Amino acid sequence: MTKGFEDKLGQGGYGSVFKGKLRSGNLVAIKVLNKSKANGQDFMNEVATIGRIHHVNVVQLIGFCAEGSKQALVYDFMPNGSLDKFIFPDRDNSTFLGWDQIYEIAFGVARGMEYLHRGCDMQILHFDIKPHNILLDENFIPKVSDFGLAKLYPVDDSIVSLTAVRGTLGYMAPELFYKNIGRHLI
Repeated sequence: MTKGFEDKLGQGGYGSVFKGKLRSGNLVAIKVLNKSKANGQDFMNEVATIGRIHHVNVVQLIGFCAEGSKQALVYDFMPNGSLDKFIFPDRDNSTFLGWDQIYEIAFGVARGMEYLHRGCDMQILHFDIKPHNILLDENFIPKVSDFGLAKLYPVDDSIVSLTAVRGTLGYMAPELFYKNIGRHLI
């Protein structure tokens, strides 16, 4: 599928992503996870979370593989990569997004997040929304991705308690650090 993992698309703290091709000819992105820090919990989170939802602004999980300690997730391939390469362009990328495209991308991400929070049978809290985790398809339609830190909560729960800070520094909600935000002090 990956021709010996020769076409690497990206690297993160979770592992590496490679380009692959199914027998049908469809292109896919294969996320090969590093050894899990939480006994496979991040892998289970991602499969359980993303495997149950279908929305135009959420990346589509096609399949997964777990053999011993080796774990991989297979997603639709997003030819325009992640949003970060357009927000933080380098010398190799001279593509700039117009204001209308930026608006549509922002609105699409908001629609995807709204679906995760209100449109599913369980509330899905992502905890790692950042430009690196927003993928763009061939038409620049944004797709929320990387559900390794996601948590599921009943839709009736309007208050969620956390035992640990989750997410990427610089992109986390301030209330995760500052305990008095959102509370009334008397």
